[in-house]
Amino acid sequence: MQKKPPKHLNLLEIKQPLPAVVSILHRVSGALLFFPGIPLLLSNLELLLDSPQGYAQFQSLFENPLFKTGLILALWVFLLHLFAGIRFLGLDLHYGIKLEQARLTSKIVLAAGFILTLLIGMSIW
Repeated sequence: MQKKPPKHLNLLEIKQPLPAVVSILHRVSGALLFFPGIPLLLSNLELLLDSPQGYAQFQSLFENPLFKTGLILALWVFLLHLFAGIRFLGLDLHYGIKLEQARLTSKIVLAAGFILTLLIGMSIW
């Protein structure tokens, strides 16, 4: 008896390999850096450069733990996108194409992004 194909695809049950997860995170982080990342960056830059009162207002924002948490999260998104982009440039140049190398570089991307975010986040906090 032949198995019937599923009528719907449950994305929560599918186990993706680590290189696929890094690829998906790279795309999601790029979208988050574009929107809302760029508008938030530009609005905060305008607040900083507008006047001394704006600078003082930004400093008071920076003391808020919720703002610091958002800043650390944005830093992780940026670093993940940066390291995954470097990895994909290497793949475009045919470095790390073998399965073991692809898995290793995916682990390095995730670890480097997390560790560097942790170190910079500790200095921010």
